[in-house]
Amino acid sequence: MPTALQPVPADIRTPATPETPRINGASICGASPGAPFLYRMPVTGRRPITYAAEHLPAGLSLDSATGIVTGRVAQAGEYRVTLRAQNALGSAEKTLRIVIGDTLALTPPMGWNSWNCWAHAVDQDKVLRSARALVASGLADHGWSYVNIDDTWQGHRHAPDRALQPNPKFPDMARLCGEIHALGLKAGIYSSPWITTYAGFPGGSSDSPDGAWKHETPYEHNKRMGRYAFTQQDAAQFAAWGFDYLKYDWNPNDVAHASEMALALRATGRDIVFSLSNSTPFAEIDELARWCHCSRTTGDIWDTWQEPGPWQHSVSEIGFNQDKWAPHGRPGHWNDPDMLVVGWVGWGPSLHATKLTPAEQYTHISLWCLLASPLLIGCDLERLDAFTLNLLTNDEVLAVNQDALGQQGRRIATIGAIDVFRKDLEDGSAAFGFFNRGDRVHRVTAKLDRLGSPGLQRVRDLWRQRDLGDFTGDLSVEVAPHDVQLYRVAPLA
Repeated sequence: MPTALQPVPADIRTPATPETPRINGASICGASPGAPFLYRMPVTGRRPITYAAEHLPAGLSLDSATGIVTGRVAQAGEYRVTLRAQNALGSAEKTLRIVIGDTLALTPPMGWNSWNCWAHAVDQDKVLRSARALVASGLADHGWSYVNIDDTWQGHRHAPDRALQPNPKFPDMARLCGEIHALGLKAGIYSSPWITTYAGFPGGSSDSPDGAWKHETPYEHNKRMGRYAFTQQDAAQFAAWGFDYLKYDWNPNDVAHASEMALALRATGRDIVFSLSNSTPFAEIDELARWCHCSRTTGDIWDTWQEPGPWQHSVSEIGFNQDKWAPHGRPGHWNDPDMLVVGWVGWGPSLHATKLTPAEQYTHISLWCLLASPLLIGCDLERLDAFTLNLLTNDEVLAVNQDALGQQGRRIATIGAIDVFRKDLEDGSAAFGFFNRGDRVHRVTAKLDRLGSPGLQRVRDLWRQRDLGDFTGDLSVEVAPHDVQLYRVAPLA
């Protein structure tokens, strides 16, 4: 029986994806009765691949060449669908539960957001290229599906309905959404109930009944609500264009404006995941969670390990301070510690490689998966290096985040210099993260029974995708500085 688990250098840890078909992604998804449905089967393996699905509910159809499921389901209920994928080397099968009801985001959203690479430099071409790169890189085959525009797309309001229209950087929003949907992906957009957004662009309200707006200096404007709100008009316009996700950004988030937009989105007849940003007041989380699918627990994240400044928040500061939010995370509402800062980032147009070390990046992804956080990549998807791509395509790690039980992991012990996080999973197993926040290597002996896993347990290293043996009681774990060992522990008796 193994006595110690040895770390490997902080480099590429995950084995290459096999060429035989494998169906990845969550085992459950939700939609509303009668709303447009879009699902892209996330399948890895050598192309070409033929896709099939049995027991699809009435109203849905599958394109066998692309694996994209579209349509509308009128009848509420849970439908167990058998997905199949086949190539020249073999076949794969997986059960997907499609739940038609009143709850969206049954697992945390996964995708990409424009801000942490392009910021003010974003435009329609960059967004579409990012969507294509999500597919070309293979990320979409591991379940990454949202392509979200952040701030700076906004133009002015026009008669007759005064809905907010895009500026010249985005000449055709409907066409952009259509092209993203044709790839089997979903599109997201950004707004604020303020008169002016953080970046100095038009928000969702005005002091004028016609929605007139004048330019103000970014970050220095009077951040306040206008006398006239255009919430219903904007929600209807987002839906008409075809958006599937809205990031709604102001501070402090309040129930009145969150509920107003939530109701407006629901009235459109389109399923739009509603994400609140930023720094959700903890005292209001019970009520706010009723109205949104994601809520930011913090200010903006930066690509540093330690705290960089008074209004800039580091990965370690954010990630290791989420326990109080855990009771409020669940299917349909996810606590959001902000976006992923791996790869080439920099708030555009000048980008730089993340300042996180490889070990710190493994900690970043491991912790966000244990926290059941939304996973939104913030880097330039056309500039993915082998390390970053490997980091974002480990299906066993991503499965921890996408587990249907929907429980947020939390710190359950501190053993010497090691913080231990546990996330219970739907199949009765648990994911454990052993995090070393110190500056030298630490080895600890974890007693599995005291960590909630008594009896004989099979331990699997998720980053390296290998079984480490069967353990009863003591588990010796060695962790490098700022690094993590991420295990799945499953009972055998």
